[in-house]
Amino acid sequence: MSQPDDDFAINRAHWNDYAEIHSTNRPEIYDLDRLRAGGDTLTPIEAAELGDVAGLSLLHLQCHLGLDCITFARRGARVTGLDFSPRAIETARQLAVDTNLPVTFVEGNVYDTRQLVAGTFDLVFASWGVFCWIPDVGRWIATAASMLNPGGRLYVIDSHPMMGMLEEETGPTGAPHMVVFQNWRTPIDQPIEYDAPLSYSGDPTIVANAASREWVHPMSDFVMAVRDAGLDLTFLHEHEQIPWQQFPSMVVDPATGLWQFGPGRHRVPLAFSLMATARS
Repeated sequence: MSQPDDDFAINRAHWNDYAEIHSTNRPEIYDLDRLRAGGDTLTPIEAAELGDVAGLSLLHLQCHLGLDCITFARRGARVTGLDFSPRAIETARQLAVDTNLPVTFVEGNVYDTRQLVAGTFDLVFASWGVFCWIPDVGRWIATAASMLNPGGRLYVIDSHPMMGMLEEETGPTGAPHMVVFQNWRTPIDQPIEYDAPLSYSGDPTIVANAASREWVHPMSDFVMAVRDAGLDLTFLHEHEQIPWQQFPSMVVDPATGLWQFGPGRHRVPLAFSLMATARS
């Protein structure tokens, strides 16, 4: 059986290698130069659902290189970002210097946020590729809830659990179809063990720490975690678009810049967003 501390150590080493690669500016995914020049990193989904963040205190959990933190600061929020990769935090802090924005970055395990970050916030945020690295959604949301002011909001957006169960194959006629290749939930002590020597950014560099551990969480885990943390569920939305090409047959929607299935394909939820509010 897997031990959570060991799993986090494995993933931290893995993501530290990834952060080294991502810090070199791959414009396909991490366009640091565009950000430095004034670019914005929010997709139309979270931009619309969050609305104006000017004047808000904002905590971004698992912020990686801090690109969204810089974006939120440009939009007028007072921002703190946390990530467990020291290399990612190093890059994030340099980006804050390069853009002359007063963003605070903290290195540490997301479960330890309450001990690492002082105060409470109007908005706690996490996005895209967060929860597959988390063994226990309930503990994550309880931690996030502990960082909220009365009336503060928790907002998360990530790939949909259903999408994580699927792979695309080509049938006898040459037409693509979806198949289920993994379970709908992963026990905390039985993560999926992956070996990923290449970053998803497309960079050809082989990482030294290819091993990683991931988990699959059903939607019910998120809803029940919000209830158990004493938050009020504001909304739970499902979306048919994501920021990356998960399956070969996906196409870009020119209106949003996001990937989706084209005409004639069965449609499945590819992403979800959730907002919950701390009681006053």
